[in-house]
Amino acid sequence: MPPPRKQHYGIKHASGSLIHYRPPVSASIQRRHFAVVPSVLTFAVIVASGGLLLMIEKGMLNSVETPPPRANGKRVASNNNPAADVESQILQEIRNRTIRSMCGQRNTPNSVWSLSPLQRKTLLQHILVNDEHRFLYCYVPKVACSNWKRVLKVLSGALANVDVKMKMDHRSDLLFLSDLSPEEIRHRLRHYFKFMFVREPMARLLSAYRNKFGEIEAYQRKYGAEIVRRYRKGYSKAKKIAGNDVTFTEFVRYLIDEDPDRMNEHWMPITNLCHPCAIQYNFIGSYERLESDAAYVLERVGAPQRVRFPERQTWYRPVTKETLHYYLCTVPQKFLKELLPKYILDFSLFGYSLPNTTTEYCRH
Repeated sequence: MPPPRKQHYGIKHASGSLIHYRPPVSASIQRRHFAVVPSVLTFAVIVASGGLLLMIEKGMLNSVETPPPRANGKRVASNNNPAADVESQILQEIRNRTIRSMCGQRNTPNSVWSLSPLQRKTLLQHILVNDEHRFLYCYVPKVACSNWKRVLKVLSGALANVDVKMKMDHRSDLLFLSDLSPEEIRHRLRHYFKFMFVREPMARLLSAYRNKFGEIEAYQRKYGAEIVRRYRKGYSKAKKIAGNDVTFTEFVRYLIDEDPDRMNEHWMPITNLCHPCAIQYNFIGSYERLESDAAYVLERVGAPQRVRFPERQTWYRPVTKETLHYYLCTVPQKFLKELLPKYILDFSLFGYSLPNTTTEYCRH
């Protein structure tokens, strides 16, 4: 059977108009030589800027309407802030234009079936299915995915409510696209609402680093010890290493040497996990606007009013701008220049600025 036909999706405004959306760019482009990065960046900036300039030129910023009512206003605090809704729609429009342009490049996989077997396996194992409310969610570790899994378990009846105190089992009581037959997958890709959530790439990496190497012994033994052996002088392979003192620079050096398609999911680039050029997502929310974007999705899929997105746990340590600045400035410039190309599509497709790590900036 031939691959599914390309479709155009959109998000309705209150006016009934659509913001059309087509997927992002392929993971294979990430492996191109570092020399192409400036041109990719320049292209992304031009596309994004062009989208904003066009909106200004046509006076769209003066007439953009707030999103449609969501559960009579009870879900979303930002309904009381029209400026925030306008900003959200501008960002969505810029992101949509960038994704359409970059995913339109030649040799970019534009369906699940045009991905490599490894890429397809990773993608299908990260898309969760809810048949009752007819939606697909591509989960990205370190982007509130545990809370989204709680929501899915509540919607399926496996969990009473999102506040139940329990250790999250990331496999049980959940249905993944990888559990289904090719025909069942095609049907859901054609007819279900599809969404994902993204996060500033370096903040996501830092969150993974602090969590896995600072708190999870299994990761310290499996990854931490190997990283120390590879990148810290004076450690023999025979010496027993706990792996609980990996520095952020050592972690960065490890990422530089890894194949993005084979990385652990907690630091694999988002584009390699969810392949937004191969999947035509109807909505891409962001971690930075988690509360309002999550509320929009819950309303859009018709979740009952009793189902809400969980609040952050009291023990959660947020990655602040100051914290990220501190860690990035501890990494030598030459390593950051090698690292950023691996995540360049996450920056460009989802509208995040590259971090400023100049010597002058890091002095402050």
